[in-house]
Amino acid sequence: MEHAVYLDHNATTPIRPEAADAVGAHLGCVGNPSSVHRYGRIARRTLEEARGRVARLVGARCADVIFTSGGTEANNLALSAGGRIVVSAIEHDSVLGAAGGARTIPVNADGIVDLQALDAMLADGADLVSVMLANNETGVVQPVADVAAIARRHGALVHCDAVQAAGKIPVEMRALGVHMLSLSAHKLGGPGGVGALVVESSLSIEPMLRGGGQEGRRRAGTENVAGIAGFGVAAELAGNGLESFAGLAAMRDRLERRLARLAPGAQFFGASVRRLPNTSCLAAPGLDSETQVMALDLDGVAVSAGSACSSGKVSVSHVLEAMGAAGASAAIRVSLGWNSKETDIDRFLDSWGALHARAARDPAPLAVA
Repeated sequence: MEHAVYLDHNATTPIRPEAADAVGAHLGCVGNPSSVHRYGRIARRTLEEARGRVARLVGARCADVIFTSGGTEANNLALSAGGRIVVSAIEHDSVLGAAGGARTIPVNADGIVDLQALDAMLADGADLVSVMLANNETGVVQPVADVAAIARRHGALVHCDAVQAAGKIPVEMRALGVHMLSLSAHKLGGPGGVGALVVESSLSIEPMLRGGGQEGRRRAGTENVAGIAGFGVAAELAGNGLESFAGLAAMRDRLERRLARLAPGAQFFGASVRRLPNTSCLAAPGLDSETQVMALDLDGVAVSAGSACSSGKVSVSHVLEAMGAAGASAAIRVSLGWNSKETDIDRFLDSWGALHARAARDPAPLAVA
């Protein structure tokens, strides 16, 4: 589409050209990384080079990285041991679904986990705590190091879904104090269908997939060497580009300032606390989420409402509900990425401003049943 603008990078960000080249180059190579002949050894070398790049992104050891099919599998693997699990109320669906029956930690109006509530909950006993590093809808960064300190004091393991944070802000597994960390390639410029669970070396983890000795006997199945090669390249590029990515905050803030002038009643969820530099979750009176997403899409601007990992339908965000946010049914998420431009912000504002002006003049035709 001519002049199309993509502002849904938290759902998936375009693959970086260098990562795409790595995938393409290795698709033409033959060799199973578990084979001992030269073809297998070449594939194994590619696999381990990528493992090292992913490990460096989060300050981990190479041996601690378990490659998976994505962040969802990584989260499920982390929580597969079961037991008494505690998760935050704003976790991604892949954590909430994997931790059925888990107790939920409340969050405050800014979307930050309640540490006092967590401490009280863990006093009753728990085996595992799972809190994401940055929320996929609001971009709010959680005090994971504090969560981990409380959990360890109560003898609980700690898992952190860092899928949205990695490659956008510095992530250091040791500094966070967590036992397990989930990652996904397509959120930082790698190919889809590849991820990793990083596991502290002292922790033994049982595989969900059995039938082979791959990934240190922690995840059976022949590895996706081409995809993993692209993941490794993207992880290195994202890690080297953190300073540049931080500069997206200026673009996001300009978007919010101008939109607030267009709609003085607009809300920006989580804006008073630390957020990812690329994320704005916003709402304005008179416009529901579905109307905005559809109208903007028709005008060549892609944004989202809530998580992109659900049924494809627009529904009220469980994250904003947990925050007690008024106007949740009107919320959309604008998320920038490594290839976003200032002109993308201008196009969004022009399109959204026209939509808001039409709604102000005659709201009835814009309602969505």
